[in-house]
Amino acid sequence: MRISKSLNKSCLSILFCFLFLQNNELFANEPIDIWNLEGKSNLGEKSLDQKKQDENKSEKSLYELLGKKNINSIVELEEKLKSDEIEIAGIYDPSENDITIDMWKNSDGKKILDLYNKIQKINLSNDSKEILKISLLTNSYVPTKNISNEQFLNLKQDWLLKNSDFDLIEEFLTKNQKIKNNEKLIKFLINEYLSRSQLEKSCKILTDIKYPTDDKYLSKFNIYCLINDNKRDEAQLQYDLKKELGFKDKFFEKKFNYLMQYDLSVDETISERDILDFHLSHRTIPNFNFEPNNDTSQKIWRYLSTSNLLTSIDSVDLEDEQKILSIEKATHEGNYTEEELFELYKRFQFNINQLLTVKQSYKLISDVKSRALLYQGILINSDINKKLELVKILKELFIKEGNTNAFSNELVAILKKIDETDVPSNHSNFYNRYIKNDKSILKKIKINNKVIHQSKLINYLKGELDEQEARKNLNDILKKIKKDKKYFVSTKDIILLETLKSDGIEFDKKYDSLYKVDTSNMPTDIQILIENEESGLVLLRLVQILGQDNFKDLGPETLFFVVSALNQLNIDKLRNKILLKVLPLKV
Repeated sequence: MRISKSLNKSCLSILFCFLFLQNNELFANEPIDIWNLEGKSNLGEKSLDQKKQDENKSEKSLYELLGKKNINSIVELEEKLKSDEIEIAGIYDPSENDITIDMWKNSDGKKILDLYNKIQKINLSNDSKEILKISLLTNSYVPTKNISNEQFLNLKQDWLLKNSDFDLIEEFLTKNQKIKNNEKLIKFLINEYLSRSQLEKSCKILTDIKYPTDDKYLSKFNIYCLINDNKRDEAQLQYDLKKELGFKDKFFEKKFNYLMQYDLSVDETISERDILDFHLSHRTIPNFNFEPNNDTSQKIWRYLSTSNLLTSIDSVDLEDEQKILSIEKATHEGNYTEEELFELYKRFQFNINQLLTVKQSYKLISDVKSRALLYQGILINSDINKKLELVKILKELFIKEGNTNAFSNELVAILKKIDETDVPSNHSNFYNRYIKNDKSILKKIKINNKVIHQSKLINYLKGELDEQEARKNLNDILKKIKKDKKYFVSTKDIILLETLKSDGIEFDKKYDSLYKVDTSNMPTDIQILIENEESGLVLLRLVQILGQDNFKDLGPETLFFVVSALNQLNIDKLRNKILLKVLPLKV
């Protein structure tokens, strides 16, 4: 070891001397001194005064340099800015949606955190989630007022964890490997994959993504992955290094020695401390057997399910109601299928009187048996009104237990067998709430030139018309509209016309009288944010306003101010995506 260290020191000394000589040679051959003797460079070299001016310019604030709208690409910015003081964290290039990299420049961190926390309390629609994703994961510099880099990055990571999109998390980790404190995302991802019995994916994450080597859990996981990949020498080296640094874990040490075949005596201890320990228990115990209960973590339930280690429904003792309660919970979490749970319910034996008086009898028996009785009553009842009554009661019982997903797909399957026209009016709301619409999603746009917002001007939003073509088509359509005295210019028409105006596509002044713009419904706080160029906060406010609704659910007036806000901020690509969802006629 001493010889190795001496060699390393010698190599470093030689390298240092080499670099020193190289630098001296460069300085000796520096052409600027020669050109300065003549006062100027014939080869286009800048004067010293010019260089000083350039240096002064480089001291301008980052946000000044980033103010130009044409600088959107992160690659371009990295070439222009050499500072490591401000971190960029995200996935999407700002130019993808016409958002600037300094979208949080003027925003107060307290307002960002407060608004984000309010949004987290809303059950967001898919469109709301999409806007929130864009606002949080667009590459941007962190705000500088009342919020630290760490707080802002934690906000992004917190959303990624709650959203639980594995591909998105992996993409974020891959593109942001220099960002600190990513270990919670890494742990989440490798644990989720392992809980699904996908060890290879877990290990690939640790191979592909830089992780903090001082993290005890990730280090253990990596050592195990090396053993699993038959890289025993490397695993031993990593383990020895950790031991030298004070690593202690008796459970892991026993499993390590067993897997490395140093000690083949079987340790029957099953650890539920985390999913890695549980997996190691499973792998190192030849006749592994584990019976989960209500206190067993969801990850371990899922691991048992995906590893085919759960008790077969056919062998469940019907008198063991605690076991059945745990199966109901596991079904809600997706570890048993609904089909398995309801097959279990069918095994219960009830007398004729109970089956004929289900609505009264279920109240007199235990919770587990009551749900089984209700389900059997649903199956045998032909009266639609009575059937729907029992379905509703059963659903409410699952909701009360917190296991609403345990009766979801089966509920829809039952309702689908009932014709909508046969549903009594007192059950129509329940029926419509849960029935799934099997009709094909309408995607193909149909052009209707008799209506402005459904006309071929839509092709401009799709990028299929340039400005000159759009201007000609616009004036042609308005000419026809003006002749049609019965035509009413709708709010959606105005939205498209104002969008075109925002992009510099003007129409002839003689058509100005066709409509008037009412800007009074724009929320005052959003207008102030727009004027202060706080585009990030504007997007968060739009998410809050949209909430549980999708864009197609918005009234025309609300949609108008949403589009108006994006017009004012020049967020054109995102605006176009929204408009293509709500304006065209689709067939």
